[in-house]
Amino acid sequence: MSRRKRVLLTVASVLVVVIAGTLVYLTGPSPMDFAGGRRVALADYTAGDPTGVPAALAQETLIKKGEYLARAADCVECHTAKGGEEFAGGAPFALPFGTLYSTNITPDKRTGIGTYTDAEFIRAVRRGVRQDGARLYPAMSFASYRYMSDADVLAIKAYLFSLAPVDAPLLPATFGFPFNQRWAIAGWTMLFAPDERFEPNVDRSKEWNRGAYLAEALAHCGECHTPRNLAFALDNRKKFGGANTAGWRAYNISADQTTGIGAWADNDVIAYLRTGHASGHGSAGGPMAEAIDAGLRHLTQDDTQALLTYLRTVPATVEPDSAPIVTAAAPSLHKEGVNADERGKQIYAGACASCHDWSGESPLSPRATLTGARAVNDSQGANVAQMIIHGGHRTTPDGILEMPAFGHAYSDAEIAAVTNFVTGRFGGTAARLNDEDIARLRRESSAPP
Repeated sequence: MSRRKRVLLTVASVLVVVIAGTLVYLTGPSPMDFAGGRRVALADYTAGDPTGVPAALAQETLIKKGEYLARAADCVECHTAKGGEEFAGGAPFALPFGTLYSTNITPDKRTGIGTYTDAEFIRAVRRGVRQDGARLYPAMSFASYRYMSDADVLAIKAYLFSLAPVDAPLLPATFGFPFNQRWAIAGWTMLFAPDERFEPNVDRSKEWNRGAYLAEALAHCGECHTPRNLAFALDNRKKFGGANTAGWRAYNISADQTTGIGAWADNDVIAYLRTGHASGHGSAGGPMAEAIDAGLRHLTQDDTQALLTYLRTVPATVEPDSAPIVTAAAPSLHKEGVNADERGKQIYAGACASCHDWSGESPLSPRATLTGARAVNDSQGANVAQMIIHGGHRTTPDGILEMPAFGHAYSDAEIAAVTNFVTGRFGGTAARLNDEDIARLRRESSAPP
């Protein structure tokens, strides 16, 4: 063999090793590998089926079962546009390379899923393939839904088919080449979402396995709370360690004591999952509030407890540059405490102080208290800024909670200033946002200018 051929063969071998190593690294562990133990096929698990609906709903109709599972899977949140018909699609997903719109999953036969067979519906939900054979983008959580059982997918189909059909054509994605080549997603799916089902862990309790099925298959917690790698696949080496999603920060829900939920009492976690508020930790906003209102709060107490049991076993992932949460109230007088951003202070005085007080402890509702909230202790400031832009309207056990939207009232520079002030006064480290950061957050969350 000539020297030239040997060199080419060596280079080719190195490239193959590098590419193979990169793919192995990117694929990483599966979502439940952290737990160790022995997993078996669902049919071989004898401790009780962890899939389906809880025992309290075992005698309900298929449609009622499907409704419960659809809520747990949070279908309505992604498939409903703001102000639109539920499940009729059209919700925008702003991505770096364009905007994608969710599909109509009402039983309309022209624009919805009304002509889908059982097999076609299962293929769409679990494999991300539409009736016409086109691939769905991973914004559809088929990488998590692949763990669902046939029975659960078809129960959801029965529920969706019981709804009134809505004529709502699919809005085209704005992706340019090469991101508009849907066929290429087949390779991504093969690498990062192989065709597999939920396998119970025989070395864990029945409750743990139920929680795992809820978290990984139905509620797909990792799709928002686990960071993604360069291939846009979940990086389960940092499982539930927090990620930026649609312009919001989905916070660390691992066992980390500082930025995760490791220091939360069980009752606080359960309260947050069921009501969107935990005293001393803050209230949910944005996509998390929607996920709670549309889905998690409808879980039975047993299912909420199972979800907690599973979450408690997820290893701690430490976020870089994390700092202890400030739990002490700020001074009650505006002249005291951190007032680094004078412009932000002036806006806070006029628009915020009457509800949140200068101390951060709201005189109106515990849900409006800023003291101890994760959002104000996040130096990125994204969620504080998004709440100022979008506001929030929630019906809670205490009544209606209204946070006005200031996205039209204030400029990007003004929103940046008040965000920096709020995080500096009530949190550990002030954010350092500017008008360009706020403009980006608006785009990512599809907020109005």
